[in-house]
Amino acid sequence: MRAAPRGDLHTPHWPPALPRHLSVPETNVFHNVEVSAARFPDKPFIVFYDTPITFRAFLEEAERIAGFLQHDCGVQAGDRVLLYLQNSPQWILAFHGILRANAVVVPVNPMNRTEELRHCVRDSGATVAFVPQDLFDEVRPLIGTADDRGGCLRHVIVATYSDFLRRPTDLRVPNFIVERRRHIEGPGLTAWADMVARALPPGPLTQGPADLCVMPYTSGTTGQPKGCMHTHRSLMSTLVGGVQWFQRTQDAVYLSVLPLFHVTGLVGSMCGPLYAGATLVLLPRWDRDAAAACVQRYRVDTWQAITAMLVDFLSNPQLGEHDLSSLRVVRGGGAAMPEAVAHRLHALTGQHFIEGYGMSETMAATHINPMHRPKPQCLGIPVFDVDARIVDPLTLEELAQGEAGEIIVHAPQVMRGYWNDAAATDAAFIERDGKRFLRTGDLARIDADGYFFMVDRLKRMINASGYKVWPAEVEALLYHHPAILEACVIGARDARRGETVKALVVLKESHRGSVSEQQLIDWAHGQMAVYKSPRIVEFVDALPKSGSGKVQWRELQARESARADPA
Repeated sequence: MRAAPRGDLHTPHWPPALPRHLSVPETNVFHNVEVSAARFPDKPFIVFYDTPITFRAFLEEAERIAGFLQHDCGVQAGDRVLLYLQNSPQWILAFHGILRANAVVVPVNPMNRTEELRHCVRDSGATVAFVPQDLFDEVRPLIGTADDRGGCLRHVIVATYSDFLRRPTDLRVPNFIVERRRHIEGPGLTAWADMVARALPPGPLTQGPADLCVMPYTSGTTGQPKGCMHTHRSLMSTLVGGVQWFQRTQDAVYLSVLPLFHVTGLVGSMCGPLYAGATLVLLPRWDRDAAAACVQRYRVDTWQAITAMLVDFLSNPQLGEHDLSSLRVVRGGGAAMPEAVAHRLHALTGQHFIEGYGMSETMAATHINPMHRPKPQCLGIPVFDVDARIVDPLTLEELAQGEAGEIIVHAPQVMRGYWNDAAATDAAFIERDGKRFLRTGDLARIDADGYFFMVDRLKRMINASGYKVWPAEVEALLYHHPAILEACVIGARDARRGETVKALVVLKESHRGSVSEQQLIDWAHGQMAVYKSPRIVEFVDALPKSGSGKVQWRELQARESARADPA
């Protein structure tokens, strides 16, 4: 069916205090550091296990990093620099130091191993990297002369996380953070502390809004990961937009627990708060006890999370011992928040979970629920200056409201393209009405109020006897069972149906041994259409997750396929 006239479809429930158009500052992202340091020099920007770092101190150290990169490492404008660290003050400092040196940040998942790193080094052309001492052995083979597989790092700055444990804390600190500085030496290696001690001043800040700023790599679910080219303007559009949408001010306190290498955490839990002059309470890894303690101790009002974190947070039997009354914004995305989990959050804190939607190619959010009128399990509405449409994934014809199809987006935060991959770039974009639209690969529908609802990933559909089953929908229903902590739905081979629905389930500790797989199958049969209901339930101890906390359904699907077709 052809689409109806577009009209003002997504604006009936637009946030009443906000304009439809967002004027984005025409500046380098590093300028945000200078502005906040001038406005709030002695205010804490980062709190790391009770150690504060003021905006003034942050600016001074970031400039020393930039000076070292330029003078001792030969970094020039437009060069790519690898950032391979856990969440830490050093991650945030290195990110902005790289930008101050007029270079481009290549953020890399700290879970990556040597061969995965080799691809990013070779593909990006990076010759300088920031690494932690506990992961240095993964980088060591990439230092020196390039071998026949490529990838040559000439300069490596080695960080020790404990350098920023400067005050006593009663919070539980992970062992890799507590580890004291080790002596690592060799050609091209510099300890972080030695770099800062050099106190080299950087040259002028020359890169502008149209220049490359950050190049996150996609997850690589099809082929090798690809670098998404984002400019200072595309990053500024989402970081400023997020601050405005959630009406955050300089007195906001953010709990920063999402991985910063991923665009969601990078924009919403680092760059946005810095622009506003707000304070970050930073954790390197998810820890539900430390998170609850920090909310109470620092009166955290803004928390960006993902489903897995909230499920774990709300299942903490000690949660009631903490004062969570300061929370005003709990937001996130990546996977639909199960209704049952959202209800528990609201009952405990009085806050709705505000969901959004975005991807690495769009530098995080293109859709967010309005704060005053959120809908559960909903992507939200297109934010400032975003033109989002639903098209048939085969014909690319625009579909009528209510029909499910692929999301395409035209927006200021959309990437320029994939680094060194013109073919992939061409395949990712289409032209429509004189605009360049990104094909997201995500299936959704638009309701009567103009809100977008995810159907599923284009390649995730299960075909059971000709019926289309969307795993995300089944997972959301499964979360209503009181025994289920986490669930992932995949397709399993079935001689009669072709495919059938299988659920891998992690039970809550309190229910282990008291509920059987068959009992869950029977329960699910009464909760949803027969063709959607899992025919197979398998209990597992845990679900594999990516570095950004998303359940790796592709890995589970691949295991199931290998089981059905053993080599």
